[in-house]
This record gives sequence, C-alpha cells and structure tokens, in this order.
Amino acid sequence: MTSRKVNIFILVLVVVVFLLVLHHNILGLSDLLKRELSDSSPLGLQPIDFIPEAPQRWTEGGNGEEIPVVIMASDDRLGGVIAAMNSIQQNTKSNVAFHIVTLNDTVDHLRTWLSKTQLKNVKYRILDFDPRVLDGKVKVDSEVPDAIKPLTFARFYLPNWVPNAEKVIYLDDDVIVQDDILELYNTPLQQGHAAAFSDDCDSTSNKFAIRGAGNQYNYIGYLDYKKEAIRKLSMKASTCSFNPGVFVANLTEWKLQNITKQLENWMTLNVVEGIYSRTLAGSITAPPLLIVFYKRHSNIDPMWNVRHLGSSAGKRYSPQFVKAAKLLHWNGHFKPWGRTASYADVWEKWYIPDPTGKFNLVRRHTDMYEAK
Repeated sequence: MTSRKVNIFILVLVVVVFLLVLHHNILGLSDLLKRELSDSSPLGLQPIDFIPEAPQRWTEGGNGEEIPVVIMASDDRLGGVIAAMNSIQQNTKSNVAFHIVTLNDTVDHLRTWLSKTQLKNVKYRILDFDPRVLDGKVKVDSEVPDAIKPLTFARFYLPNWVPNAEKVIYLDDDVIVQDDILELYNTPLQQGHAAAFSDDCDSTSNKFAIRGAGNQYNYIGYLDYKKEAIRKLSMKASTCSFNPGVFVANLTEWKLQNITKQLENWMTLNVVEGIYSRTLAGSITAPPLLIVFYKRHSNIDPMWNVRHLGSSAGKRYSPQFVKAAKLLHWNGHFKPWGRTASYADVWEKWYIPDPTGKFNLVRRHTDMYEAK
C-alpha cells in the first residue's frame, strides 16, 4: 500500500506540474499576441493587402534571400513607380519583394495597373500611409498648403513597412535600375551604421555635371547655422550632404538606434524653432536625415545613384555615361514622364502604359522639328 500511495502522489504531482506549465505558456502566448496586435498597426502605418496574384513568400529563404524594396506611390507619379518596378524586375533574377507605400485614394488605381499588366506576377504588397502620423512634425505653409507631400516621409518609417527584414532598399519613384539590384542590396555597411547613401559632393554624377555648385551640396544648404540647436551639434557647415532618394538600410541598427524617433524629434523641433535653411536645397525630408546620419553612414557606389537628370545638369551627360549608370535618378523639377527631362527616352523603355488611361505621358509634338 505504501508503494501504491507513493506512485499516486508522484502521478498527482506530475499532473499538477504539467497544468502549471501549460497555464504559464498560455498566459505568455496571450501576452505575445496582445503585443503583436498593438505594435503591428501604429497610426499611419497600415497594411492594405497582399495581392492575390503575387506569391505569398514574405519570409527569407526559398529561392535565395529576399530583397525588400520600399517605394512610395502617389497617384500623380504612379507611372514612375511602374517603370521603376519593371526595370528592377527585368534586370534581376533575385527574389525581390516590393513594398509600395501609398495613400488610400491611390490603392485601386495602383492595384488595377499592376494586376492588368506584365507586373501582375511580381511579388508586392500595398501599404497605406496615414498623413496624421505627421501631425505636429511638419510646418504647413497656409499660403501653399499642398507643398507638403506626406509620402516623402515614408522613408522615415522603414521598420514599419518591412518589420521582419534585416536590410532594405529605399528608392524614390523617379528612378530606373539598369543593373542587378542584388549588387546594391549587398552594399557593405560599416559596424554601427544604419544606412548607406551616396554623398553629393563626391558622387560621380556630381563631379561630372555640377562642378562649382557651391553650398547646395553641403550641410549649410539645408540647415540654419544661426540657430543654437544646430550650432550645438558641432557639424561642419562645409560637410558634404548626401542624397536620400536611394539608400540601403540596416534595419537592425535602425531599430537599435531608434532612428525613426530621432528623425521625428528633429522634425518637431523645426516646427517650433525653424532649424532648416531658408534657402533649402531640395526636399524637406533631407535635413533631419542629414542631422541623424552626420558622419554615421556608409557609402553606396555612386554609379548606383546617377542623379540630376531632373535638372538642366542632366543634359551634360553623355549617352555613354547614361548607359553605364547602374541607376538613373531624375531628381529635380523635371520628371521623365513630363516634357523637359533629360534622357526621357531611356526611362520610357521601362514604362508600361496605364490600362485605365488615367496616367499619360506629357510629350511635345514639336520634338521632331527641334533638330531643324
């Protein structure tokens, strides 16, 4: 009997321990699910859908490491997104996944354009950017309320768009890729660096076309050095700026250093104190990036961001140089879907006409007579 009682006691003890462990695991799983639900959809960063036609492989592995590419898509520039995606897809055999950040009123147009053309089989995800995330962080000019383009700030929130990736490529919508994007993705980043950019004053395209441009390509062209907050940073005004339209980000470092919060803090400070230069050169997204990444960024191959094609400087490029470029960037006022950009014919080779007819290229009818 004693032996039997001991066995029963041991059995009861094992059952109790099992139930306690099971209860603990259920509580832990419940907490984890609550955290994931609360963290996965912050204000302004909402996934719209996964396109049914696209393969649903959003984890690394399978046919090689996945290359996440984040690109913004506004309705009036949607042709640029389509051409950029097509050029990337046609020039690589890599496992590319496009994360397209847009606004609600563009979703249907974008989905139709992708699903009814040869891009229907690429891997892509549409994400909605809620402009309310910028409340209190951007100064709006009452005389020009439409001057602020919310989507230009999508790059500040990269970990939200691709939460499970270690690295990501960010591209503006006015680019064409002429080489395998895997090479850009493999850009080496120094330890502790969260991103790699192409410096303005050291870039191949800048040396080729913009000699003597002055402070437009230095920090003083973007920041107001008369403000105490800027002076306290001890950043040399002559420091070369960099272009934020094409870059590779290490999201592990980005999250460790809380880059998004740093950027938001500088945006908020500008609303209060006006720390950006009054003769600002380029997008207002550049100043906070320049501050946060001051002497703390790696460099990409300058041929992976051959820019100024959207300005008069682009006309100075030779056809041979344009052909050799790995990535062409029409930054500036003139876009390749408009009538005055340089080398628009190169861009147009990758453009896929809009099946809805809403987006049309603007071309001059007199072009054929200009040579006379």
